[in-house]
Amino acid sequence: MTTPTLGVCYYPEHWPVERWDDDARRMAEVGISYVRIGEFAWSKLEPEPGKLDFGWLIQAMDTLGKHGLKVIVGTPTATPPRWLVKKTPDMLPVDVEGRPRGFGSRRHYDFSHLGYREECARITKLLVEHVGQHPALAGWQTDNEYGCHGTVLSYSDAARQGYRRWLQARYGTIAKLNEAWGNVFWSMDYADFDEIDLPNLMVTEPNPIAALDFRRYSSDQVSAFNKVQFDILKARGPTCR
Repeated sequence: MTTPTLGVCYYPEHWPVERWDDDARRMAEVGISYVRIGEFAWSKLEPEPGKLDFGWLIQAMDTLGKHGLKVIVGTPTATPPRWLVKKTPDMLPVDVEGRPRGFGSRRHYDFSHLGYREECARITKLLVEHVGQHPALAGWQTDNEYGCHGTVLSYSDAARQGYRRWLQARYGTIAKLNEAWGNVFWSMDYADFDEIDLPNLMVTEPNPIAALDFRRYSSDQVSAFNKVQFDILKARGPTCR
């Protein structure tokens, strides 16, 4: 019978450094092989814009590796720090009622916001530079729990502009979109892609095909967001053991 491989999430930034060695020893003793760390730690890795502190993360990996544990490092992009939200407030997602979803929990970002994607690429590159060759590194995790807390759909200006570009690429001409969406119904024809708005805050239900396309668009944004990090890790990271 094959012995199962066990892993655990661990948050060294939550605990005194003096405790780390004992935690790692006990993990190894109960048969844990893999430990995931770092996925919510952006404010500890970069407490201020450009002020970096990867020393604690390296020390934690040293401690875990000393006990034979293999480390999965998560990119911290599911929890952008307060300073970044303050710097770029329009990166926050917007709910179906048109209200920004605020800072103070997690997943407080908009997949369509291209500026936030650039910040995510930057912190991912820094992560690779600092721990990409660490002997305890066994792999990477991008972000955390895509879709959790209903965060795929955002009705922001960034989503509006992205949705219009996506529709133009999908249909080519506004005439083809009008035909595909059946916009003759209720005089919903458009003369240009820039006239199209998001399928929310309407008097009654939106055109069901428009709503479906918005969900398709939003799904594509999750994939595009993930690909930014994946490409960096694939190109610059080591072959994980």
